[in-house]
Amino acid sequence: MEEFRLAYSRLCKESGAEPQEAVLQQLHQLPTGRLDLATRSLTVDTCRALGKLLLKEALLTELVLSDCMLSEEGATLLLQGLCTNTVVRSVDLKGNNLRAAGAEALGKLLRQNKSIQSLTLEWNNLGTWEDAFATFCLGLAANSALQSLDLRNNQISHKGAEELALALKGNTTLQQLDLRWNNIGLLGGRALVNCLPSNRTLWRLDLAGNNVPGDVLRAVEQAMDHSQERHTTLRENQARTHVLSKEVQHLREEKSKQFLDLMETIDKQREEMAKSSRASAVRLGQLQEALNERHSIINALKAKLQMTEAALALSEQKVQDLGELLAAAEQEKLNLSQRQAKERKLEQQEAAEREAKLLRDVSAVNEKNLLLRNQVDELERKMKSQQEQLFQARQELTNTSAELKMRAVQAEEHLDLEKRRSRQTLEDLENLRCKEVEHMTRHLEESERAMQERVQRLEAVRLSLEEELSRVKATALSERGQAEEELIKAKSQARLEEQQRLAHLEDKLRLLAQARDAAQSACLQQKQAVVEAQAKAGQLSLQVEGLRRRLGDLQQDLSNKDQEKVAEVSRVRVELQEQNGRLQAELAAQEAMREKVAAVERQMKAMASDHREALLDRESENASLREKLRLKEAEITRIRDEEAQRASFLQNAVLAYVQGSPVRALNPPK
Repeated sequence: MEEFRLAYSRLCKESGAEPQEAVLQQLHQLPTGRLDLATRSLTVDTCRALGKLLLKEALLTELVLSDCMLSEEGATLLLQGLCTNTVVRSVDLKGNNLRAAGAEALGKLLRQNKSIQSLTLEWNNLGTWEDAFATFCLGLAANSALQSLDLRNNQISHKGAEELALALKGNTTLQQLDLRWNNIGLLGGRALVNCLPSNRTLWRLDLAGNNVPGDVLRAVEQAMDHSQERHTTLRENQARTHVLSKEVQHLREEKSKQFLDLMETIDKQREEMAKSSRASAVRLGQLQEALNERHSIINALKAKLQMTEAALALSEQKVQDLGELLAAAEQEKLNLSQRQAKERKLEQQEAAEREAKLLRDVSAVNEKNLLLRNQVDELERKMKSQQEQLFQARQELTNTSAELKMRAVQAEEHLDLEKRRSRQTLEDLENLRCKEVEHMTRHLEESERAMQERVQRLEAVRLSLEEELSRVKATALSERGQAEEELIKAKSQARLEEQQRLAHLEDKLRLLAQARDAAQSACLQQKQAVVEAQAKAGQLSLQVEGLRRRLGDLQQDLSNKDQEKVAEVSRVRVELQEQNGRLQAELAAQEAMREKVAAVERQMKAMASDHREALLDRESENASLREKLRLKEAEITRIRDEEAQRASFLQNAVLAYVQGSPVRALNPPK
């Protein structure tokens, strides 16, 4: 932080202002990566210098400027510096009385900055100016990095809450939003509740101290519970995919290691064959030199050769027999190698087909599990929403019936009191009686009007409940369509991955076949070289008897090479047997996995049948509750008609009583 302090002093001096001592002391004590200037009164020059430093500073990740008494100009300069910053992750601007200019600067910051994840704006006045707060909300809707936003005590009204609801519909990263101690009210709370179904990332929303009704708060809590469950399931799925990717990577590494080992063995065989070919070439050169040296001796030994023709004929016959035996042995060896290659190819093809079949079965089982889980989740959500709506309807019916009964009792008691008062006033004075009668009629009219308004409000509530029910059904259908689209995408991605994996395995098999063909061709070349060497040795045996010993040495070398080849073939056979054993173990593991998948499918089928029965029960309960609701509505209409008739009867009785009183007959009205 020493470089940051020096840069701050230099910028202040360049602008013609003195650096603040409190800021310099705080910068001297700060740890690396955190700038904490809380409760320090910052001037405009200091804010300008800090804004310029934040344009270039690449070490700060946390900025704390709470209770710094920032002016509008100073806050704007600081936020302009943060617009292009790509390192700062957390910003705290608590208690700075930010107003219209601050809200607009914050909206610009949210539109341009791509690194800030936490923003604290507690104890400001952002919601006082509606146009500026709308700009802030537009910036929030366009932001793609912010995860936590604190807007406590910001004078946000219901219009500001509506702007926030529109911003939340467009935002895809915000997870926590704190709106406590504002003035959101009923309309703002409903706007926020309506925006929550279209937001998939928000899992915490605090609305305490906003005069929001309890049903709206419960709806918000339920939506947040669903979001938290979705968030936890998403994290679990990510963890599972991470584990599966690790397992796939491990399998790929093991296969690559096996392939590398096989290539190394092939390279070693090639090197050994090259060495043997070079040794045979050297020996052939030596033999050629010996032939050249012995050519002069052969001319002298021609007489001796005539004497030894009989012995040579016998030796030629023996050599011919040995050559035939060697050719037969080589032919048998070639046939064995070809047969083993064919068997190995067939085993590899069968293993590849079994692996592809098992992969297809596993992918199909996974798709079925995902479909069943999505259906179960959707059915549970529908059940919960229907239960909540029925519970609310029951509560409202009971409340309305109780209120109607209480109002009827109060009206009857009030009418009795008015009767007694009217009798007393009729005995005293006719003028007072007339006033009381007028007051009574006015009160009856007002009570009747209030009853009619209450009935209209109840009808409006019923209509709103029906609209909300239709809206919930529409949202459930849209969510189901989205889930089906996501399932289709997941299926296509799994198919692409399976095709890529199959292509990769085919490439590996092709490379192995090419390597095997190359090794076989090298073996054939070596055999041809050996045959040529044997022919040359036979020719030399016909010429010189001394070369028979060298022929015996060559035959011994050939026998050693044959033994080495036999040992190499046995070693390769053992390796193939080991690979077959490993493949059989993998197949056993895959069969165990298939059994587990079958058990899971059976469990899912049982659960699906149970859920289907529960849904049928719920539907029957819903039908019975609808019938009860219809009966309650009929009873309410009947009570309403009875109350209207009773009110009309009471009014007629009062009028008849007033018109037929003896006092009115004695004292006619003036």
